[in-house]
Amino acid sequence: MTLSGYSFTVSGPEGTRKSGWLGADRIFTTPEFQGRYDTVEISLLTPKFTLVPANFFDPESARAALEEVVSLGEGDKVESVEVPWLDSVLIYSNSIGESLSRVLSQTVTDTSGNQAPVLPEMYYILRDLPSLGEYNKILASWHDSTLCLAVAQGRSLMLCNSYGAVDFTTAQYFIFLALKKLQMNPEVSTVCFRTPLTADQEMSLYRYFKAVEVLDL
Repeated sequence: MTLSGYSFTVSGPEGTRKSGWLGADRIFTTPEFQGRYDTVEISLLTPKFTLVPANFFDPESARAALEEVVSLGEGDKVESVEVPWLDSVLIYSNSIGESLSRVLSQTVTDTSGNQAPVLPEMYYILRDLPSLGEYNKILASWHDSTLCLAVAQGRSLMLCNSYGAVDFTTAQYFIFLALKKLQMNPEVSTVCFRTPLTADQEMSLYRYFKAVEVLDL
């Protein structure tokens, strides 16, 4: 299986370096693998996640909670990470028919020799969502047939979901459908992406949204 949808952000004495979004064919040829860094962030666009309030989170039942919303294989590893501003826990699995996530976490280390965790892209979407300047906050990532989307109004999270989107037109459809259900008007909203957009994709979004932004990762 050819897997795409990884990105790296590393920080060290020489500053911050960012790889952009990579496919499996470029993972081990990138300069980011050639050293150790003070901090390392590795993101995987996985659709296997669910968000639960921290008060209801039970590590012993994390797998059962995730299986309620996604299909898990017998050997799929289930993990969790806190999302403090939402007082919630993101339960996820990076097992999506490949072993690259495990290899990555074992290969990339920080200056203390600690292995870098591979976290789901939805974690970084939720982390970055409050920093968006407008009241209607729409943040998405799309790559390799997976759309991850989070929507908030102020500090109230309205939606956190993933969609199978084989092309960008389908990804747009799911974004518009989500906003329609939330009764949010695209014409007065800015849509933001963590993944890069082509000029055609950006222009297509501009037909419906007040503004389109790509975050500088």
